[in-house]
Amino acid sequence: MNRTSRLFLKLAALAMFGAALGTAHAADPVKAGFIYIGPTGDHGWTYAHDQGRKATEAKFKGAVQTTFVENVPETADAERVIRDLATKGNKVIFATSFGYMNAMEKVARQFPKTVFMHATGYKTGKNLGIYDVRTYEGAYMLGVVAGKMSKSGKLGVVGSVAIPEVVRNINAFTIGARSVNPKITTRVIWVNGWFDPGKEREAALALISQGADVLMQNTDSPAVVQTAQEKGVFAFGWDSDMSKFGAKAQLAASMLHWNVIYDEQIEKVIKNEWKTTDIWYGVKEGAVNIEAFGPSTPADVKKLAEERRDALKAGTLHPFTGPLKDNTGKELVAAGKTLGDAELRKMTVYVEGVEGSVPK
Repeated sequence: MNRTSRLFLKLAALAMFGAALGTAHAADPVKAGFIYIGPTGDHGWTYAHDQGRKATEAKFKGAVQTTFVENVPETADAERVIRDLATKGNKVIFATSFGYMNAMEKVARQFPKTVFMHATGYKTGKNLGIYDVRTYEGAYMLGVVAGKMSKSGKLGVVGSVAIPEVVRNINAFTIGARSVNPKITTRVIWVNGWFDPGKEREAALALISQGADVLMQNTDSPAVVQTAQEKGVFAFGWDSDMSKFGAKAQLAASMLHWNVIYDEQIEKVIKNEWKTTDIWYGVKEGAVNIEAFGPSTPADVKKLAEERRDALKAGTLHPFTGPLKDNTGKELVAAGKTLGDAELRKMTVYVEGVEGSVPK
């Protein structure tokens, strides 16, 4: 073999090696990081996000590799965790609580080639998007069930943190209930935290002692459902099915399917088609649903709730369509009008039927 032939073979081998290396590189999975406010086993908000993460990873079958950090406080720790995930090569990072917003915005500026997605926030940038699900639609459907099932006419809500998202859910729950029983009233006890089973139980007991016979929560543990089961009243799964903690107590569950968003956004990252986005998906997109009806829920009540769900999906029903008043009697939404998303995101007052006032 002459010198020219040996050179040709060497170049061919190098070309084949380079092609193989390129193929291997192309096959490397896209890394996606998730940051959770609570434990993955909370059976509420974080659990629902983690179920979505798992479903998305399974869908992409090796093309996506996910990792998560749980129990991250909304402090300087959040910035450290977000930066660490970016440093480790995650192409997209999802932060799943409102209090991570400022930390995520800061880190996003430092890693312009990484995509950052923040749940329930409002700040965006060239590589920073926001996403949310319309939990108020789930709360409305639960309210319809609660209004049909309450004998005392008194509902109770264990509230987490008094931000617009939670106030909106309490209002939608009450609007749904009063759509089937105009005399319904709702009382709220705030625990000032997202995951505190002890405080959630205490709040549930206090509401029951005040006459509430159907409870809803905007907290993350199953403590409210457990307490309702123990005391012989009704409750709902929030963000996930909590029936194993109170089979007789749970009338239904507002279920969140975060994978609808995660699938869509990760696919865009893979295809290099991601752009700054503001997502707010609900029943229409399959991100929110009423499911896991319990044995205590009559067939006609289930049917009514599903009819309302179908109307939400079709766009013929919106919980915040007027006439609506706040609980001081002031007009909140005029007849024939519907609150837009910008107004919904700033909600800080209770609607008619909710007792008390929103904490400052």
